[in-house]
Amino acid sequence: MIARMWEIRASLSGFDELLSWVCDVAVPHIEVLPQHVSSEVYSSTDNRIVVISKWRNTPEDMPAPPAKLIARAPHIWDFSPVDR
Repeated sequence: MIARMWEIRASLSGFDELLSWVCDVAVPHIEVLPQHVSSEVYSSTDNRIVVISKWRNTPEDMPAPPAKLIARAPHIWDFSPVDR
């Protein structure tokens, strides 16, 4: 299992529209892929949106967000479970 954290910062005026795009376009795009297990979307008070997705093997990329809605390109990190 791999967990992917995808984080993006919205432009000052683009937060609501970017959040809608993430929920209505980007996440549904990856949810239909066979290796996808689950996804959760989070938002913060400083215009950030985070998607945590879980994958059976190699994660797929989210679609590119509309440039007019973002303050910077997304950051992406992959994590593996730790046995403890």
